Amino acid sequence: MKFDCVSLVEACLGVARTAAARADAGWDRYAQEIERMRYRRGMRSDYASRLHYFSEWITDGVRRGLVDDLGTTLGAEPDARPLRFMSQHRASYPALADDATFRAIEMRERLLDSSPRQVIAKARIPEIQDQLQTGDVLAFATSIEGLDVTHTGLAYRTADGVMRVLHAPLSGGVVQVSPGTVADYVNGLRNSTGILVARPLYHRVGTVGTGGSPALGS
Repeated sequence: MKFDCVSLVEACLGVARTAAARADAGWDRYAQEIERMRYRRGMRSDYASRLHYFSEWITDGVRRGLVDDLGTTLGAEPDARPLRFMSQHRASYPALADDATFRAIEMRERLLDSSPRQVIAKARIPEIQDQLQTGDVLAFATSIEGLDVTHTGLAYRTADGVMRVLHAPLSGGVVQVSPGTVADYVNGLRNSTGILVARPLYHRVGTVGTGGSPALGS
């Protein structure tokens, strides 16, 4: 099986949450876990219901008890630049050929103006990477106009004690572990400004509720 960067993160969390729910939980439960991470408020309806900007994936997950945003704890700085990449690159998204869908994405982008991203600056990462835990979700912030992040992955401490990045190529492919540290990896990314960090929550196991209410989380 091949993954892109976001589907790898969601697949890993989906498997973990499914296993935590019940020992005999199967594919139906896994599909529910993926849906409630991937779509706003955990409810899949149309194209615009998906959390296309990964920073909103984090903030929506925080609201529903799926993750903690560690930005403030780790000394992040707010990035309040408006997110307009999808609407400004309409031709790159076939679904946006539909005018109603395009307007829905434009509206969602404007609503995100009130939610600055909490970005841990690239220069600060060497100071905080030892505070990361295996399984923390890493989103790599970018200076590209209108865009929040260009890549995602998971923090992974290898047997030698080094905190590295477990990730999949953007185009889909074999899962990789970075040869260097998280800081090394970020320094090697083009247009990188830092990272967003979200810690998955798994406690309070229960049943996936109506409307995507969390079965796991705070």
